[in-house]
Formats: sequence, structure tokens, C-alpha cells
Amino acid sequence: MNTVLAAEAGNTTARNLTITLFLVFVAVTLAITIWASRQTKTATDFYAGGRSFSGFQNGMAIGGDYMSAASFLGIAGMIALYGYDGFLYSIGFLVAWLVALLLVAELLRNSGRYTMADVLAFRMRQRPVRTAAAVSTITVSIFYLLAQMVGAGALVALLLGIKPGTTFLGMDADTAKVATIIMVGALMIIYVTVGGMKGTTYVQIVKAFLLMGGATIMTVLVLAKYNFNLSELLGAAASSSGKGSAFLEPGLRYGVEVAGNTTQTFYNKMDLLSLGIALVLGTAGLPHILIRFYTVPTAKTARKSVLWAIGIIGTFYLLTLALGFGAAALVGSEAITAQDKAGNTAAPQLAEALGIDFLGGDLGGAALLAIIAAVAFATILAVVAGLTLASSSSLAHDFYANVIKDGTASERQEVRVARVSALVIGAVSIVLSIYAQNLNVAFLVALAFAVAASGNLPAILYSLFWRRFNTSGAVWAIYGGLISAVLLVFFSPVVSGAATSMFPDHDWQWFPLSNPGILSIPFGFLCGWIGTVISKEHDEEKYAELEVRAITGAGAH
Repeated sequence: MNTVLAAEAGNTTARNLTITLFLVFVAVTLAITIWASRQTKTATDFYAGGRSFSGFQNGMAIGGDYMSAASFLGIAGMIALYGYDGFLYSIGFLVAWLVALLLVAELLRNSGRYTMADVLAFRMRQRPVRTAAAVSTITVSIFYLLAQMVGAGALVALLLGIKPGTTFLGMDADTAKVATIIMVGALMIIYVTVGGMKGTTYVQIVKAFLLMGGATIMTVLVLAKYNFNLSELLGAAASSSGKGSAFLEPGLRYGVEVAGNTTQTFYNKMDLLSLGIALVLGTAGLPHILIRFYTVPTAKTARKSVLWAIGIIGTFYLLTLALGFGAAALVGSEAITAQDKAGNTAAPQLAEALGIDFLGGDLGGAALLAIIAAVAFATILAVVAGLTLASSSSLAHDFYANVIKDGTASERQEVRVARVSALVIGAVSIVLSIYAQNLNVAFLVALAFAVAASGNLPAILYSLFWRRFNTSGAVWAIYGGLISAVLLVFFSPVVSGAATSMFPDHDWQWFPLSNPGILSIPFGFLCGWIGTVISKEHDEEKYAELEVRAITGAGAH
């Protein structure tokens, strides 16, 4: 009886601590947003934070934007359940930054102004290119938003101890999840509409510090538990996983060899290659990452900010190694999957186990769990704010100002439309997230990466590096990559035809791979080439001007 009472007291304490820390974070970030709103007077302030951020500040903000719930919760869970194969995500996400640094960051900063479409439209016809870029930006952003907000609903329900059959503040589990999604959506709309890029950037910097701090503390505690001996940690993780030495070797989840079935083995290996291509190339086409390059005053600062981001993100993904294997060793795969089949709760469960070990008893576990829960909330809030800003900026600057108004809109009108767009996109995301609660979060994130790499990246690279590229090519590249990626996923085992599908009782799948990148990314490049060569449009002078501007920064805003 005493044990039951102690456990209930621990649960209540964890719940109260979590709510308190979350409210403190919300209060601090709202104060930052209100302060930033007083500094936001022009369109440049709203879209690009007045281009006033240093390389370190922007690097931290890029890190805050990039290290989403999928990184913190998803990768730790993947490593905890699949060992070596789970760590492939960490490597893929990190290597992707080299592509962004070497091919995109500086040239984009010099060539554009507020959005990705500024670069494409510089030497092409405004309306078709900006319309296509706005459609692509909003599609990628909403898929990413769904993943974060669905994750928020599940995470909050879990961490507040809301399970089927239990209530919280008079709400059942499903109602509490919906309430959480609405609350997260409302907060992100406030951050963007009130604070613009300045408010959002400072929120992301605070969140990056919190996430790095929380991950570092947990890593040190995990290593201390195993006497700072990595071999001892990996051995304990392998034995607790129930898979033995196979846990530390490739082939547990990706590239699995199926005895006697060479066709399925081939598909499995192609799926691994397809995932790797999408992860590595997707980052350089993500709209909410690309707009961060416009928040710095010079191209040199843009380079510095990406270098800072690589350092911060690289360190974080190294920490996920200790978090994932630590969760496998101390929590165990059975306990992780009992709580969440996808392993998304591995990091919070590890925090609770470490708290019990190092801080003493259930209250210690509750305290560390509450801290990591607050960090997870901060992560989700900051990322959804960045995504909403990217999509509302594209809708206002690309579609309203340059397509509907044909460049005649005033800055005041443009910013007002961006704020209304943030409200509309936020509302759409909230509604879709409520209906999408049973969808696989990892699928949504992977789809966003595949779409970004298939549609946006070919158009950006062709525009920057191919003299012959024209309006027709840009439109073909964006729509071709976008539509092919979405269609291939729709007809893949991710959506139907398998026990783990979104619709397991239906079967319309004919595409055998879970990730479309290996086909849709080359198809996007091919569409861009075909669209270019069938059109006679060609502006040699405008390309020469873009080339000089991209390399030297001359004439950049």
C-alpha cells in the first residue's frame, strides 16, 4: 500500500513539475516575443530579423530549428530499438549540413532577400516560379508541422500520465491530446504573428541551449553509470536489447537480408540507399532552414553561422549515441516498446531511470523526467514557430506581394498578410493534426525531407549553377519532384499493404520502397532539365548578374 502511495505521489510530483517548468518556459518565451515585437517595424525585421544576428546567434537558431522532436525523441528511440542502424539517422542528418554549407548557404544569402523563391525568380518570370515555390514551401512545412504537433499531443499525454481510462483536469486521454495540439498551435501562431523572425530566432536560441544542456547532463550521467567506459555501455545495451551482438551490427532494420528471397533483399538495400539520399540532400531544400541564411548581415556571417550550426548539431548527434544506447541498457527495449511502439519515449524514460539512480527514488526520477519533458516541449514549440514563419513568409512575399499584387504591395500590407497567413496555416495545421494523431510521425518527417530534396533542391542548384536554366525548367523541377515524391509515398507500404502501414486493412501499394528519394530526386532533376530544353527562353545577361551577385555579394540586400 505504501509503495502504491509513493508511486502516486511520484507521478503527481512529476506532473506538477512538468507543468510548472513548461509554464515558466512559455512565460519567458512570450516575454521575448513581446520584446521582439517592439523592435519589428519593417518587412526586413519581420522576415529576416533586421539581418542583425551574429554568426553564433544564427548558428544556435539554425541548430534550434533543425534539432526537432524527431531528432531528440525519434533518433534516441531508433538507436534504443535498432542499435547501429538507428545511428544512421544521426550520421545522415549531420552529413547533410556539408551539402548545405558547400552548395547553398553563402550563394543563397547573396542572391535572395527573404525566401527561397527570391533566388529562383531573380532571372525568371515571377508569377509561375513564385507560385510553384510557395506551393512547395507550404507542402513541406505542413508535413513537418503535422509531425511536430502530433508528437506534441502524444508526448504531453504520456508525460502527464494520461492513458486510456484516466482523466486529467476532467478530460479523457483523447480530449487532453487534442487540447495539447490546440495549445501548441496557438502558441506558435502568437510567436510568429507577434514577434516575427526576431522573436522566433530568440526562442530557438533559448531552446537550443536547453536541449544541449539537457542532452549533455543525461549523457554525462549515462557514462558515469558505466564508469565512462563506452565498451561497457555498448555491451550492456546489446545484452538488454534481447538481440545480442546483432544490436551493434548493421542489418537489424535497414538492408535486411531475407534468406531465399533475393528480390526482397534487393528492395531492402535500395530502401536504405533511398533513405540516405533523402536525409543527406533534404536539408539543403528545407524552406525553414533556407530562410535562416537571410537573417545575417553578410555572406561571411552566413558561412560562420553554418559552421557554428554544424558544431552544435554534430555535438548533439554524438550525444544521441549515449542517449540511445543508454536507454537500451537502462530501460530495455521491452519497457520502451510497451510505452511507445515507435520508441519515441526512450529519452524521457531514460531521464526517469537516471533520476531514480542518481537523485534518489521516485522523486528524483520525477524531477529529471520533468526537466527533459520541458526541454521536449521547448523543442516542439520552437520548431513549429520556425516552420510557420517559413510558410507564411512564402505565402505573403512570394504569392501575395509578387503574384497577386505584381510587386506593388507596400511593406506594411505584406507583413499584415504574413501575419494573417501564419494564423491560417496554424489553424489548418491544428485541424489536420487532430485528425492525423494515428499517423506515423517518422513517416511525415521523412516525407518532408524527400519532398524538399525532390522539388526544391533541383530548382535551387540549377538556378545557381546552370546558365541555360529558365522559368519552364524551374516550374517543371518543383512540380515534378513534389508530385512524384507524394505519389510514390502514397502507393508505398508506408500508407497501405503492410501491418505497420497507416491503413493496414487496405492495400493499394505497388511501389516497394518506404522512401521515394532514390527515384523522386533524380526525377526532379530530370524534369528540370526537360522543362529547360523544351523552352526557348534564355537570359544570358541575367544569369551573369546572378553569378556575380552570388559569388561576391554585390547588390545583395
